[in-house]
Amino acid sequence: MSQIVQIKDEKVVMSRRRFMVGAAGFTFGVAFGVPAALKLASGEALAATAKDAVVSPWVTISTDGTIAIMSPAAEMGQGSLTSLPLILAEELDADWAKVHIVPAPAIEKIYGNPGFGGLMYTAGSFAVNGYFTALRTFGAQVRLVLLENAARHWNVPLAELATIPGVVLHEKSGRRLTYGEIVAFAEIPATAPEITPGQLKKASDFRLIGKDVRRVELPTKVNGTAQYSIDVQVPGMIYAAVLRSPVEGGAPDKIDDAAAREVEGVIRTVRLSYGVGVLAETPWAAFKAKRALNVTWTRGGNAWNYSTEQGFKTFTAVARDLAHSGMTWEKVGDAPGAMKQAATVLEGEYYCDYAYHAQMEPLNSVASVSASGDAVEIWCGTQSQSMAVAAAAKTLGIAQERVKFNGMLLGGGFGRRGHRDEEFVVESVLLSREAKRPVKVLWTREDDVRNGRFRPIYVQRLRAGLDASGRIVAWHHRIVCDQVLAFQDPVRYKIFKGSDGIALRGGELKTYDIPNRLAEGILEDTGIRTSSLRGIGVGPTKFAIEAFLDEIAAKRGIDPVALRLELLKNYPRGKAVVEKVAQMADWGRKRDGRALGFAYIDYTGSQLAGVAEVSVERATGKIRVHNFWCTIDPGIAVQPDNIIAQTESSIVYGLGLALTERITFEGGAIKQANFYDYQVPRMRDVPPMHITVMPTDNHPTGAGQMATPLVAPAIANAVFQLTGVRIRKTPMLAEQVKQALLESQSRVA
Repeated sequence: MSQIVQIKDEKVVMSRRRFMVGAAGFTFGVAFGVPAALKLASGEALAATAKDAVVSPWVTISTDGTIAIMSPAAEMGQGSLTSLPLILAEELDADWAKVHIVPAPAIEKIYGNPGFGGLMYTAGSFAVNGYFTALRTFGAQVRLVLLENAARHWNVPLAELATIPGVVLHEKSGRRLTYGEIVAFAEIPATAPEITPGQLKKASDFRLIGKDVRRVELPTKVNGTAQYSIDVQVPGMIYAAVLRSPVEGGAPDKIDDAAAREVEGVIRTVRLSYGVGVLAETPWAAFKAKRALNVTWTRGGNAWNYSTEQGFKTFTAVARDLAHSGMTWEKVGDAPGAMKQAATVLEGEYYCDYAYHAQMEPLNSVASVSASGDAVEIWCGTQSQSMAVAAAAKTLGIAQERVKFNGMLLGGGFGRRGHRDEEFVVESVLLSREAKRPVKVLWTREDDVRNGRFRPIYVQRLRAGLDASGRIVAWHHRIVCDQVLAFQDPVRYKIFKGSDGIALRGGELKTYDIPNRLAEGILEDTGIRTSSLRGIGVGPTKFAIEAFLDEIAAKRGIDPVALRLELLKNYPRGKAVVEKVAQMADWGRKRDGRALGFAYIDYTGSQLAGVAEVSVERATGKIRVHNFWCTIDPGIAVQPDNIIAQTESSIVYGLGLALTERITFEGGAIKQANFYDYQVPRMRDVPPMHITVMPTDNHPTGAGQMATPLVAPAIANAVFQLTGVRIRKTPMLAEQVKQALLESQSRVA
């Protein structure tokens, strides 16, 4: 007898306890009909004519052969909406043409990322990495149950059966059953079958993984039907804009809203703890009224007198003060002792400015709070369904089960939409409660810049001890920056006992053959709003490391690529990407008026090497990148063509951070406002990019942001090869490069 299954409040409720429970909490059972809540991202109903289905929090198989697979990650252009279901479908041996993908509801106990401790959180190129083994295992479990049912139906040994996409075969008798046919009579065990690693497919047997499968959301982006939260329309909805304190920690003291209330379409203003909200019938009325507000601010927080210039001065003094010990990030051997015994000690300092996320879609959220204030429905694009739901629940003082979450496509995240407080979601909830109507909060680009959360400034001091042969025997890396994790996610900060993996990541040197290493971080509480940003700490730390290694190569009089190969002698994967990119770029060939610069990184296991070809306009200091070559070994490449696309995106992002993008503070407030004074790369600035994916059978280690940290050191090293001038700060602004060239000429003269 079929079970009746309905989806209620985003939980699967079964009329009888006839479902299979997996070791990881996975469940599935036989259902009559397809739950109406299982919809495609486009809104199309799934398998409307199907009668029976195997349904689970992850998979629904209908009698017509349609297979619905949940995708738990946020889709912000990186392809996770496709790649995660693809992994499950591989082990299930599903017919991809019959697979429909459904964004998973915000139930972290089922859909949480194992790599983030069970949070539904998409960040750090950790979607495929975190879910890979669990999804493969569950796909294999479902396939095995289908095989067992077919074996019983035919009364044949299980070992005689095999699958091709969507079909179980019994080769001896020539019989076959589609998955849809099997679910019509399937019996479901109470406990999921155990799957050992040896039962999973070998990489050589993959049918979907490693192939170029088109991303499922791309057609909607091409035809304009893709839905972002900025597109959401709800009956009775009004709009809101918020004037926020120009400095973190400020609060409204005196509010003069007379002019704002005179704007046609304005409903009312609302005092918030950190600003003033404007409710209006149209977004344009809300924006105009916000500009008409006259507010004086209380000066809470640490940042009111802060300037970027002072920050660099303070951080530099701390970096140079060896008596000021920091948090140990990596410690191998005895770096201080080996440094004392070294024949030569080299030193270098490097600096990085604040940087803005510059995501295409400014922050926005829609909320509809119930009349009694004890429930809310939200529509937003977020990197963390868990954090958005928790923030909304905390704002209203209600249980998380009373929050209905509608996840939308993200118009770019890069870390900005992944904070514990998700302030743009909180704003929509607060203002909907006040208005007693659905409210869409919209940030303008100026809001997004001036009230952004930024990658911190960095001052890094490196020392290397060389023995008599020139081998690096000691390495000391001091990283000074604003704290990040304590601001972005206090919960994880407490769990990690103050270790800030966002700020300090990349300071480790696991693949280089340097026997004595010490990396330490000193995190300053400046009061500035900080955030993870594409590449996190790996961008600044690898800029310093790879540029410093270039300095060491120059001091030793050896080729920079040869030095990396020497350091990677015990790490074949690293050597492979270095040798390949050098071959691709024709490394040894001289260029007229141009030069090549090299960088290599190990980014949480992904191996990358890059070469930039640059020229410098000496009269202006402008750096132009003419070509960029990149190799990447991400382990198993789930979608190779998509990895190339992500790597191209990473390189473009890296170009902006390397050459033009910076945020500056004065009096605690941001000086920039929009893309006219925060310069992201234009199409004319993007060079030809030559990318080779070098997959291996290792566990996937990520690709979405891995190339971004390569760009700055490769460019800086190329500038040195061309001019003999070492640029030690990002972004490498034209006026700063020009000044460095003039100073170099003066020293020579």
